[in-house]
Amino acid sequence: MIESPWGPLGVNDSHVHFFSHKFFSMLSAQKPGLTVEHMGTTLGWQMPPVAPEALARTWVEELDRNGVQRASIIASLPGDEDSVEHAVAAFPDRFYGYFMVNPTAPDAIPRVQGALDRGSLRGICLFPAMHRYPVQSDAVTAILDIVHATRPATLVFVHCGVLSVGVRDRLGLPSPFDMRFSNPIDLQTVAPRFPLLRFVVPHFGAGYLREALMVMDLCPNVWLDTSSSNRWMHYEGLDLRSVFRRALDVGGPRRLLFGTDSSFFPRGWQSPVFEAQAKALYELGMKAEEARLIFGDNLHQLLGD
Repeated sequence: MIESPWGPLGVNDSHVHFFSHKFFSMLSAQKPGLTVEHMGTTLGWQMPPVAPEALARTWVEELDRNGVQRASIIASLPGDEDSVEHAVAAFPDRFYGYFMVNPTAPDAIPRVQGALDRGSLRGICLFPAMHRYPVQSDAVTAILDIVHATRPATLVFVHCGVLSVGVRDRLGLPSPFDMRFSNPIDLQTVAPRFPLLRFVVPHFGAGYLREALMVMDLCPNVWLDTSSSNRWMHYEGLDLRSVFRRALDVGGPRRLLFGTDSSFFPRGWQSPVFEAQAKALYELGMKAEEARLIFGDNLHQLLGD
């Protein structure tokens, strides 16, 4: 439990990146001479242990220290899903596991099938701008057809809007992202085709708030997550209270999932994100039962055992 303006609050974080040792090893392969040890020095970060179970234990201790019940952890490069699988297997009562997939990769379908068939991963993450494909593409449809038929309770996380991967910039790695593929409005023709899947657009659409709200309004199987500092608000002259007010007016408290976008140590879990969001919602007059939905119950109802 976390102390909040409503009293002790059960919190589940829907958006935590699991930056494993394998994740950094895969990054290092993208630039000659780059090593995991060099990354730690350049970034000023604590590099994770080789065993993902050890990193998972560190995250559990961090969640305990902050009073967080459970977190959705994301394998943040295609091919690192086994790291999250090991973490979930070690602490099944503390983590939900998601993994990133590039639908344009030749092994995308067997990779998705294998990961979901093994049973510990509950969500797939699509980054259309990162991998440069439209979400309405045949490659995405082929994956969602299979997932809808065989694992209909799967959550489909679709990153939209502004995409900036700070770790890549600081390491001098290219980020050839294409924002032509970032508009959440593209989900309007996809989500209804797969009514049993649950689609989540993070960061309120990251600069496409209006479009994200349209999709949430039109598609009952679309949720928004509230994660990160939401710096995109500067583009529209909004503050956090205004964003929450608009999202609540359209989707109500049952269609929002609290998240922080936490990722690395020693920073750890981003309690200031929780504090800012709780303050904004309390100032809007949110009731305790509604806060419990956003900060914990909604994620559990989507993915709970």
